[in-house]
Amino acid sequence: QVQLVESGGGLVQAGGSLRLFCAASGTIFSANNMGWYRQAPGHQREWVATITSGGSTNYKDFVKGRFTISRDNAKNTVYLQMNSLKPEDTAVYFCHAVVGVYGTGRYYDYWGQGNQVTVSS
Repeated sequence: QVQLVESGGGLVQAGGSLRLFCAASGTIFSANNMGWYRQAPGHQREWVATITSGGSTNYKDFVKGRFTISRDNAKNTVYLQMNSLKPEDTAVYFCHAVVGVYGTGRYYDYWGQGNQVTVSS
């Protein structure tokens, strides 16, 4: 079994910073792309950022220059550093990973449990 466990959310004032963590654990032989999505109340889940196993990154336009995604391959962990936060960044943030599972020889999609980020004005 594979699990993604998130931490690091919370309440912050506009202009502040938060760092999200997401660790994949279990019968993993490789973690491919890892990333972050978010879902605000009344809205669909939307993609925020992705990082490949080689370290290439992509960001949604609304977070470029403010958020930084990174990873530690040895720990199968992905991070999201969020700076200059705005009230419209308020959402539940979900990590996502494409993970190779021992014994199957295949890659599967996994999601974290979600972590609330609230930015006050």
